[in-house]
Amino acid sequence: MHRHLFHDRGLHRSRHGWGGRMGHHGEGRGERGERRHRRFGRFFEHGDLRFVVLALLEEQPRHGYELIKELEERTGGAYRPSPGVVYPTLSLLEDEGFVLQAGGETGRKLYQINDAGKAELDKHRTAVEGLFAQMEEAARHAGPGRPRVGRAMMNLGMALKNRMQRPVSAEQLDRIVQMIDDTAAEIEKS
Repeated sequence: MHRHLFHDRGLHRSRHGWGGRMGHHGEGRGERGERRHRRFGRFFEHGDLRFVVLALLEEQPRHGYELIKELEERTGGAYRPSPGVVYPTLSLLEDEGFVLQAGGETGRKLYQINDAGKAELDKHRTAVEGLFAQMEEAARHAGPGRPRVGRAMMNLGMALKNRMQRPVSAEQLDRIVQMIDDTAAEIEKS
């Protein structure tokens, strides 16, 4: 199941745990020995997110939505995991015995790291520090305001999707298109 965890970092799993070597700045060697350097295409490789989540939970207990927002903020909006990625990761970490649910208000699940999770995180601390450096680099390249613009775009997309699921007259469609065109023109002017 975890066979490809840290694949691009040259790490591998044996019956004794994770091992291998990691090059500088996230460089590693793939199965064929070629050098790879990840930038901002696929933000995390398979399995990386679970260690980032453990590190964020080590800082403080969090809800799944808080983890999503924190990852978006720390990457300057370059990466925003979907709930369909974060919540299964939390469930996996709970099943593995690395996190537990704390009492959360308003019925939301609050997760916190436990001693087993801290021990597992300590085994991979160097790789996790590399992931956080990658997140900081993404935030530097993103520039200020990117998370806010990304959220605004998502809100617009959801509003359009929700509105277009209901019947729309030709007049209503013309009005929606005109609002979008007007907004685009205003953005270009500013």
